[in-house]
Amino acid sequence: MNYRHAYHAGNFADVMKHALLTRIILYLQRKDTPIRVIDTHAGLGLYDLSGDAPGRTGEWKAGIGRLDEAFSPEVEELLAPYRTVVGDVRTRYGQTIYPGSPAILREMLRRQDRGVVVELHPTDHKALSLAFNQATNLKVLHLDGWTALRSLIPPREKRGLVLIDPPYEELDELERVGTQLLDALEKWPTGVYAAWYPIKSSDPVDDLYARLHRDSPRPGLRLEMLIDDPRDKTRLNGCGLVVLNPPFGLQAEAEILLPALAARLAHGLYAGYRCEPFGPPA
Repeated sequence: MNYRHAYHAGNFADVMKHALLTRIILYLQRKDTPIRVIDTHAGLGLYDLSGDAPGRTGEWKAGIGRLDEAFSPEVEELLAPYRTVVGDVRTRYGQTIYPGSPAILREMLRRQDRGVVVELHPTDHKALSLAFNQATNLKVLHLDGWTALRSLIPPREKRGLVLIDPPYEELDELERVGTQLLDALEKWPTGVYAAWYPIKSSDPVDDLYARLHRDSPRPGLRLEMLIDDPRDKTRLNGCGLVVLNPPFGLQAEAEILLPALAARLAHGLYAGYRCEPFGPPA
């Protein structure tokens, strides 16, 4: 499938991905030492939900548009950083703006932290540069995301995160994600890696996790949210995040967040989630 960010901004997948992203960054920032965050497939970074592309699909209405009503206090505590980032971005850029991952980094990175956002599409890269190059701790690169991943690790910082969020234009993209994750672990074994993926059929996803469970030298988490019945393999039924070297406590947090988000964002009566460790024990 071709998952071009602009048409899906603010949808259920963005809510799930970005809520978990904020939790990972906050964990890494518990120490004062600097972190490096690398976003390999950055997209535009800022999305106007009143604009043409989001307006064509309207997917945000069943995503961020359903978060006006509060969840339980336990869920709201975990969602608070995500809600804060969305609010800060809208204060900075406008009330119809939804933040992509570069905007989340722009708001969350501390002065001592460093971020690199990578985008190959020339129009999207230009927009990224205009929006974020003024941030002194955020660098925008015009480069293929997979090439960037190989060249940017290991960074001089010992701790950090690589976010991988490709458009899945190629049939073997999920297999490629597995290969790149394993290769990256060899170069930077202390980094946290989070790779997003869409779910139509669970078969290729199961193959990915079987491979990672067998070959990864580091522990991981399989985090998934389903908002439609997965037996219909012709449509987007959910999404997932594979996390290698997951922060301590992320599994427990996901077991609170994911069922609540799945129930709120479900398209019908079906809502599900997975939160399963794999690989060697931590």
